[in-house]
Amino acid sequence: MVVRNRIALVAATALTCAGLFGAGSASADSPKAAAETPAKVTVIASNLEGPRQLNEKDGYFYVAEADAGQVTRIRRSDRTKRVVVKGLPDAQGVARIGSKIYATTGEAEGDAARPANGVDARVYAAKPFAKPKRFADPYAFELKYNPDNQTQFSPKGVPLDAVSNPYFLIERRGPGFMLMAAAGGNDVLAVSKDGRLSPFFVPSVITTGVCQGAEQNSPAGPSCDPTPTGIAYGPDGNLYISGLSGLAPNEGRVYVVDKNGKLLRTLTGFSNSVGVAVGPDGSVYVSDLLQGFSFDEAAARKGAATLGQARTAGKAAAAAPAFDPKAVGQIVKVAPDGKRTYAQVTMPSGLFFKNGVLYANTWAVAGSFFGIPHAGQTVAVDQSSFVATK
Repeated sequence: MVVRNRIALVAATALTCAGLFGAGSASADSPKAAAETPAKVTVIASNLEGPRQLNEKDGYFYVAEADAGQVTRIRRSDRTKRVVVKGLPDAQGVARIGSKIYATTGEAEGDAARPANGVDARVYAAKPFAKPKRFADPYAFELKYNPDNQTQFSPKGVPLDAVSNPYFLIERRGPGFMLMAAAGGNDVLAVSKDGRLSPFFVPSVITTGVCQGAEQNSPAGPSCDPTPTGIAYGPDGNLYISGLSGLAPNEGRVYVVDKNGKLLRTLTGFSNSVGVAVGPDGSVYVSDLLQGFSFDEAAARKGAATLGQARTAGKAAAAAPAFDPKAVGQIVKVAPDGKRTYAQVTMPSGLFFKNGVLYANTWAVAGSFFGIPHAGQTVAVDQSSFVATK
């Protein structure tokens, strides 16, 4: 939860990830890990506002729109869309379970326009078109139990980082109800049917690469936060959890854990891992949100810069004549044999695999990061778009 590795992923600063834009910069990802040809996609829905998690249930997609503070439902058969839940500040995660829609709201960072100190960091429940009601309070849980054991406040009581920032929800298979990825809490929590929370998986801090020297408020010393952002079930019954790792170049992770939260293996070498999906053949898809966007070299050496610097950098980039926002972002495909291929997809966030098709929310931070409103989309990504690098 270190301040340098903040991942508030919230509306006004939503997912305005770390980095400075300018001369002498280092790429957010290795130049070798970049697809040069735009992916072939089919647009399912457009005019979305900061789409984060993508979920599907009974023939409908559900999209959490962070910038609009709502959940939108898209009918797969004819692609019509309707707002089904409003009044969700910085909606990030969404899951339809039974007759209700559950959604997470992002954590404030003291933004004067919103309540400070994480009061928005909750899970809400609502029936379609009804007013959402508070269901679980991960912020209070983190204050009380602090599973990652990091220092949450300065001696003067100032938050050192996002305390919880619930980012992703998934219905749990077998015993249990839901699982929630808490990016600020650096953990995955189990959510019961009555809203009680308990630790499910707490990944260790990252101490490799540029994270070796990153400033940190953890007893582990210099490191990067794992920042869990996405969860998906694989055909093996295991859970795949994407970790942003403070946006440190090439230090993003996908953790593979069993049904009880025991770590089985870890995939490495990502940079902006905000979403994950798994195909029926075991191929793992990871959204590298800002691949191709440059980070300040000094900040990269420390692991990450601040969100405020990042937002400034993004808007400065958008104003540059040569800047092409369509070229920012990619989805990485990791085959069962470990071979990696890449599809150049614009600012991908939530991923979902259904009936042999990979779906993605795209242009996810176009508004909050680059100042381009109404650009969000839900798309189907053609498998022919995944190519090896030169």
